[in-house]
Amino acid sequence: MKINQKQRIINYIRQFGSITSRDAYIDLGITQLGARIDELERDGYSFVKEWETAKNRYGEETQYKRYYLADIVTENMNHIPQI
Repeated sequence: MKINQKQRIINYIRQFGSITSRDAYIDLGITQLGARIDELERDGYSFVKEWETAKNRYGEETQYKRYYLADIVTENMNHIPQI
């Protein structure tokens, strides 16, 4: 059975904790991460999205999103006491 891009993204996040468009392109060969995330949300997955800033090869600041599966974030937060 051939694994599709959406399955690769979910597997990647479960293995590494999160994914960015750079991760998707370099590690998975996926060029349209945002489109696949939209499809996954329509399929019922929930994501936590955080903007990050880094410098590109020219020293210019650039912004991109890092995606986490919401259920993993919730699981990891359960050990933190509520105030």
